[in-house]
Amino acid sequence: MEFRQFRYILTTAKEGTISKAAQKLYISQPSLSQLIAGVEKKIGAPLFDRSVTPLRPTAIGSLYLETARRILDLDEEFQQRTDDMLKRSAGSITVGSSPFRSTYLLSRFLPGFQRDYPQIQVRLRESTTRQLEGLAQDGSVDIVLSLAPIDLKQFTAEELFQEELLLALPPDHPLAVHYGLPDRLSPSLPVLPLAALRDTPFISLHPEQKIHNHMMTLCAKAGFAPQIKLETRSLEAAQSLAGAGLGATLLPDTIVAGFRPAQPPCYAALDIHPHRRVLIAWRRSRYLSQAARAFIRSLRAFCSLPAPNGILPEAQAPQ
Repeated sequence: MEFRQFRYILTTAKEGTISKAAQKLYISQPSLSQLIAGVEKKIGAPLFDRSVTPLRPTAIGSLYLETARRILDLDEEFQQRTDDMLKRSAGSITVGSSPFRSTYLLSRFLPGFQRDYPQIQVRLRESTTRQLEGLAQDGSVDIVLSLAPIDLKQFTAEELFQEELLLALPPDHPLAVHYGLPDRLSPSLPVLPLAALRDTPFISLHPEQKIHNHMMTLCAKAGFAPQIKLETRSLEAAQSLAGAGLGATLLPDTIVAGFRPAQPPCYAALDIHPHRRVLIAWRRSRYLSQAARAFIRSLRAFCSLPAPNGILPEAQAPQ
């Protein structure tokens, strides 16, 4: 068995069709079909049920995929352990992050980290939080920036910081007008009960994003189901849409402090002051290289620095 075969067949299982996998791998579809057929002939049994779409692994196929992942993990662990034992100056790490965290956290952290560790190459893999956890489980990323709750049977996680969820309202909303809500983050935001928004349309984040479930849970506890008028995958878009008068939304204070749309909404704190815990996590069974440990250690230290104006600090030049 060859590592190339493992990677190609794992990609086929992930993509669900041979044509999509071939595209992803930059090879022709006939070449990939021939490779899979050759592996199946050698094993003596099919790896996939081709009568359904997406392709479904057979029992032997599932065993093959599990074994392939373990072998590739062991190979990567060997390389990382060898580098650490030989104390090589170079290293690399793949970090899973949402575009939001890349913009408002990593863009401030990475310049200082690269100055301190110029020999470590950092690769970014961006997706939604839930998808990133899946990438961490299958070994596609070394560590992931995530949110609580997380499956602690599968992951080791450390808290980086907490952020409060704030209410963003259209500027002409009766509550915004009545309470004179500010259009920017301030130390003493007016406080509103979420139940007061029972009849207000909401802008929701996509269900794959954890903030969607957080909003739905908070509304349910307040005694109502929100009227979802629009759905977006972007926190900046949700903020801008609220400012344009299209509905209310919940936003982490990190983005309220770090991004100001052309037409900002008005902001209020919720009476229960909901927070979410931002985590750095990695698969329990995964070996952490010295490069990964340096990244985790540095990011934790960075996030513990004082946060001027409610946002994470800028990267600091070395003293």
